[in-house]
Amino acid sequence: MPVKLNGQNYYRTAEVCQIVGIGRSTLFRWIRQNIVKEAQYRDRKGWRLFTEDNLRSLMAESSRIQRNHAGETTQGIATKQI
Repeated sequence: MPVKLNGQNYYRTAEVCQIVGIGRSTLFRWIRQNIVKEAQYRDRKGWRLFTEDNLRSLMAESSRIQRNHAGETTQGIATKQI
């Protein structure tokens, strides 16, 4: 359940991971690697509070795809394409 402060919803780590569909380790790795921003706020227990903008950014990252190099020729041997 999001925390509402000053008219804005904030989500804790577990909620963010569940909504986005990623694990905590993935979230913390993305933060460490600066793929997504660290939560700007924490509650009095020290738990991270993510904004809806943070959530959108995480959702975009989780659904991002990149080109796989499968199908390219490696040393003259063609790799299988699906």
